[in-house]
Amino acid sequence: MATILSSLLGAALALALSACGATHASTPAHADTSAVASAKRKRAAGLPATLRVGASTTLPAAVQLPAVAPASGGALSIGGLDASDSSVAGAVLIDASGAREVSQLPVALHDAAAAQIDGQTYLFGGGEPGGTSEAIFRVASSGVHSVGQLPVGASDIVAATIGHTAYIPGGYTVSAPLRTIVAFTPGTGAHVVATLPRPLRYAAVAAVDGRVLIAGGTSGVVAERAILSFDPATDAVRQIGELPYPVTHAAGASLNGFFYVLGGRGESLSGQRSSILAVDPRSGAVRPAGHLPEPLSDMGATTLAGHILAVGGRNSAGHVYDRALTLLPVAR
Repeated sequence: MATILSSLLGAALALALSACGATHASTPAHADTSAVASAKRKRAAGLPATLRVGASTTLPAAVQLPAVAPASGGALSIGGLDASDSSVAGAVLIDASGAREVSQLPVALHDAAAAQIDGQTYLFGGGEPGGTSEAIFRVASSGVHSVGQLPVGASDIVAATIGHTAYIPGGYTVSAPLRTIVAFTPGTGAHVVATLPRPLRYAAVAAVDGRVLIAGGTSGVVAERAILSFDPATDAVRQIGELPYPVTHAAGASLNGFFYVLGGRGESLSGQRSSILAVDPRSGAVRPAGHLPEPLSDMGATTLAGHILAVGGRNSAGHVYDRALTLLPVAR
């Protein structure tokens, strides 16, 4: 994954920023070392780094609600909805050479969850024609293999990995929202390990310092503000803070010990935000931490070496995004 970002000079960054709406792709292979050092200093001082767009990679097609996770050499963006709101089956590898489809799911899925466990990328659930999927797949450039099932079919989910286990909070079964947290460890299957305070879907989720953080999301028809922390050592779920405003359909990722909530929207389909928020997992404190190039919801996101990759999304006009954005810590 060190191949995804190259050292960025000031002029190259300016060019990449100006190219976010252009037709060509630019993906650095190494994080700016001064930015990484600055982020570490900020973390030592209890402050999160601000993020900026370092580069933009053009996807094979516009996508919203993809499942995104690290993969060998880069990241995989799996499934999602296309610009016409139809489910897609492709798995797209995003790496230093660009973005290209490398394999196909046996069925088109959207609102699934993806996570990397012990170097392998797994896909969980998702919405499919006529219902939700219970399937768990191992996904690679070489193909897709069925490896298990969730306790119940679920969509509107995101996964986060701690140790050898992926955790999937909440979700939706087509007829009912879920308040469970499901754990999956390869070789032992999937099972419920904890219960959320309320049913939740479309939350921002990431693993930080041995805990799964869960921010916002939709409960019933209401966009939430609560920031929850799940400790797999005790199976306890507790609220540690609140977002400054209700957010659902946001993406989540961790970087340098902080939890970042990217974009999202309120209950309105056209209420997208460009804000990036940083959450301190120890205190629950929330700070502004940058902006996306435009207000976007329904992105997929994952953490790679020294940066966050945010994939696809939807703006307030309903336009579906065809870019993967490299979000870098700002050096100060």
